Amino acid sequence: MKNKIEIIAEIGQAHDGSLGMAMSYIDALAETGIDTVKFQVHIAEAESSKYEPFRIKFSKQDNSRFDYWKRMEFSIEQWQLLKSRCEEKGVEFLASPFSNAAVDLLEELGVKRYKIGSGEITNFLLLEKVARTGKPVILSSGMSSYEELDQTIAFLKERDVELSILQCTTSYPTQPENYGLNVIPELKQCYGLKTGYSDHSARPETCIAAITLGAEILEFHVVFSRKSFGPDASSSLQIDEIKNLVRAVRNIEVALGHPVDKSDNTIFSDLKKIFEKSLSVNKTLNTGHVLSFEDLEAKKPALIGIPASEFRQVIGKPIKRELKQWEFLNWDDLDSN
Repeated sequence: MKNKIEIIAEIGQAHDGSLGMAMSYIDALAETGIDTVKFQVHIAEAESSKYEPFRIKFSKQDNSRFDYWKRMEFSIEQWQLLKSRCEEKGVEFLASPFSNAAVDLLEELGVKRYKIGSGEITNFLLLEKVARTGKPVILSSGMSSYEELDQTIAFLKERDVELSILQCTTSYPTQPENYGLNVIPELKQCYGLKTGYSDHSARPETCIAAITLGAEILEFHVVFSRKSFGPDASSSLQIDEIKNLVRAVRNIEVALGHPVDKSDNTIFSDLKKIFEKSLSVNKTLNTGHVLSFEDLEAKKPALIGIPASEFRQVIGKPIKRELKQWEFLNWDDLDSN
């Protein structure tokens, strides 16, 4: 990947079961400069049942959560079209499977890696299925304790899976007190893995803060408008916000890659001559006048008179000649006796 910080835009269910809408999201996102477009692969019969409650009852269109997942499904041929569209637009196609059957579908598509959603961290059956593909995995830690993460990461490492991990708060939309930005460096220190942040706050500044705290992967939900239909709309960034966010992240990426040595300011030598100041007198003073703090002013530029930083060394010294108001003060003007 050309960028150190990977930006993943998750369409999720924003397409509302429409292939055309999914295509339009890919096209719009590719123009923002993101690296990866992410989907979720739901196969209703394999992952859900009549007992599954709605997380958010956002409409009367679907009688059950199972009906909703059924409506979100694409055929293998449609998924192939979506993956091909991503490739044509120069972005990676990434998806989260929510069943072993979904892994089979994604393997048929030939995906490069897998994203494991927060609710699947303890689904060791699914993790085993994914591990057997031999492909890299990104884990989202949203609902997991460190104890659970320890077990999951150990399970996958035993199977030689290449891992990344994301701090995530499973709350829609996430409020500031629940961002958990402090967890980013904690995860990095605890597991020594490539670490990132999966955002549900619908606020660009959360993502920017995550980058400054060391996130190397940034993931967020996207929607054309937060007024859109769907369970994730209120926790998503709008397409028109993403281009500015990508630009900000790339600028921060450059900044983080070029640490400044604050002990060396030689590059500012010319500017210091312009902005720093020399001592002058703020009123006309007669020969022999003993300088006080109240007699002094500091004026641009530097190197014309005594540096303003050395004002304490001139206080109490008599002057050898008359000094006009605003005239610069030099060491030769002082009686050293």
